[in-house]
Amino acid sequence: MSGTAEEQVKVFQSSIYECVRCGTKTSQEELSNLPEVKCICGYRVFRKVRPSVVKQIKAV
Repeated sequence: MSGTAEEQVKVFQSSIYECVRCGTKTSQEELSNLPEVKCICGYRVFRKVRPSVVKQIKAV
């Protein structure tokens, strides 16, 4: 491999995270731009918000 080859980045749907204390929702990109993972209220605990669509798998 050459030293100038660019790494290929896979783009997925961005994850949404919610502050446990105040409920503020932020995206993964916003959190990665900050120097430390912290909500605007100062709390550091987030939970990943699940999508509203439920996957249905056909039984075999």
